Amino acid sequence: MEANHSDDGSPQTPATGNMTTVSHHYFGDSNASDDTISITVIESMKEDYGLFVWPCSVILAEYVWQQRSRFAGISVVELGAGTSLPGLVAAKVGADVILTDDSDRLEVLDNMRRVCDLNNINCEVMGLTWGVWDESIFYLQPQVILGADVLYDSSAFDNLFATVKFLLEKSPGSVFITSYHNRSGHRLIDFLMVKWGLKCEKLIDGFSFLPSWKASGLSGNIQLVEIGLNDARKN
Repeated sequence: MEANHSDDGSPQTPATGNMTTVSHHYFGDSNASDDTISITVIESMKEDYGLFVWPCSVILAEYVWQQRSRFAGISVVELGAGTSLPGLVAAKVGADVILTDDSDRLEVLDNMRRVCDLNNINCEVMGLTWGVWDESIFYLQPQVILGADVLYDSSAFDNLFATVKFLLEKSPGSVFITSYHNRSGHRLIDFLMVKWGLKCEKLIDGFSFLPSWKASGLSGNIQLVEIGLNDARKN
């Protein structure tokens, strides 16, 4: 795994106290100040995957930014949000965002709240464990579900897609947008689509829309996919 630097290539700023660092992420044209945003993220230097900004998160956040007119005024849930960069960008451009991560990961959830306060962003933070049907999930009706690098552990796929399909069925016309490291060609996505009665609505190379100054600091074969319900399977 690789540690992340700020999007502009500058070193991260060490935070005081508990082995944390602060990274800064910029979106838009720096020469057009009325059409740019920045997000500050608190990351951990400890071995906790949920407290790093990984390349998939940078790519998904950039996609949200470039699709910002689509996100204004809609409801968004980010699954496995961790440092929450994509969800924070969605909130910045006008979406009503709920950030979620595993209910048992209290340190990650607390960090999400701190990052929201740091950026003066009003997001709800909620514990949501994939495949667990507690009361909170029944109130969610997102128009867009976000998930960065959530396809890393095959043992969690069934719980993840059970949760995704449940949310898609609750909100007709909704879509799941996820970025992931493509380690097996398109076979993984094809398999999951068939198994869960879903369809791939868009599949693109994660670097195809990334500004060159961001792409130069990232590596890997990263794909971004939009997934919806396969309505034809109901017939």
